[in-house]
Amino acid sequence: MSSTGNGSKSPSVLPEDQTYDAQREPDRSDGPAAIEVQGLSKAFTIPEHRVTHLKERALTAFKRTEHRTFEALKDISFDVRKGEFFGIVGRNGSGKSTLLKILASIYRADSGTVKMAGRAAPFIELGVGFNPDLTAVDNVTLNGVMMGLSRSEARKRLDSVLEFAELEEFAELKLKNYSSGMMVRLAFATMIQADADVMLIDEVLAVGDAAFQQKCMDVFHNLRDVGKTIVLVTHDMTTVEGFCHRAMLIERGNLEFIGDPTEVCNRYLRTNFEDSLGVEAIKSAKGVPEYHTRKVDAWVENGNGERIENVEIGTSMKLKMILQAQDELVRPTLTVQVRNANSLAVFGMGVKSGDPGMPDRLAAGQKLELEADLENVLAPGRYYVRCFVTREHAGDQLGLQPIEMTSFVVFGMNDGGGVVSAPGEISVNGVSA
Repeated sequence: MSSTGNGSKSPSVLPEDQTYDAQREPDRSDGPAAIEVQGLSKAFTIPEHRVTHLKERALTAFKRTEHRTFEALKDISFDVRKGEFFGIVGRNGSGKSTLLKILASIYRADSGTVKMAGRAAPFIELGVGFNPDLTAVDNVTLNGVMMGLSRSEARKRLDSVLEFAELEEFAELKLKNYSSGMMVRLAFATMIQADADVMLIDEVLAVGDAAFQQKCMDVFHNLRDVGKTIVLVTHDMTTVEGFCHRAMLIERGNLEFIGDPTEVCNRYLRTNFEDSLGVEAIKSAKGVPEYHTRKVDAWVENGNGERIENVEIGTSMKLKMILQAQDELVRPTLTVQVRNANSLAVFGMGVKSGDPGMPDRLAAGQKLELEADLENVLAPGRYYVRCFVTREHAGDQLGLQPIEMTSFVVFGMNDGGGVVSAPGEISVNGVSA
């Protein structure tokens, strides 16, 4: 390493404090460590008064400038195992990007140690390490060398980088003439072609267009399948639950929790309500607390209107849910998501204020009943229903609350395998020599 200084039958309605018990794959905790972080701390000195004009600078030349210390990271310790997809989440200003920059040797820690097995490829900020006055060819070669490749190795991978980034015709164009989308495609392509042992990725992929983001998701799936070690900083909880073996929550420079991605996501969402609920209420809450909405009831019905827990493939079913507002909900939006036992989001549907039957406001104590008619094409297995409640609660600020609603089991034969048993027929059109 280098150093840088359920077998029983489940009820149809889950208890209020229970999150769904996804059958996740092992978290690789017994494997060798790819990254070891011990006692990491980092602080920045910030002037209390910012001088922006020449006249102001002249008048305050001999005046003592007051500074304050901002502790970005406070005694952080954790391990990332080899082949693990590890997520880091936290609110803006929590210190997660600072941590990633220390792992990438961009920042130097004030105290603590970082040990990393193998070569790391950072993808932290758009254009970092690129020279805008050089062409794409020169920048790709230079970045490859900076990531530890020889010049000849970097040149050999040039065609693959440009092909993935879809920038072959702009290879000799200087980067200062690139759009932000072109820049991020080149940077991401350079990182994955470097074939590093550890990949450090910040949430800069959001600047790409929809097609490029899907391309990145495909790469993530492939890297995860082949066992690459990846550290991902993101605000996208769907990505954390869908990709990560483990995740970590940082809040105000402190490591708050590390472990199961679903629990980390729930805790992250909780921290976004500290201002309205109070820190102590958040810390004492179990599972996902009832912020502004609570579940009254949720169940699955068959075609005869009977409550059921088991649904046969190909039969009709209804999802029914009753929610109650704890306080006033302004312009609420409800999104229902169904996930399988591996925590994969299979499908979702939503309703927002302005839609038929959906009010613009719900007063405290009012109840809202939802009903979804479905033709069951799901593969056999257990499924979990979650409802996301979004409301406007302070100006243009949005509050998001996830609520675990119910679960059900699908049974029957699924000849084709897969996540769903989609209706369709295969025909033979002929045989040729």
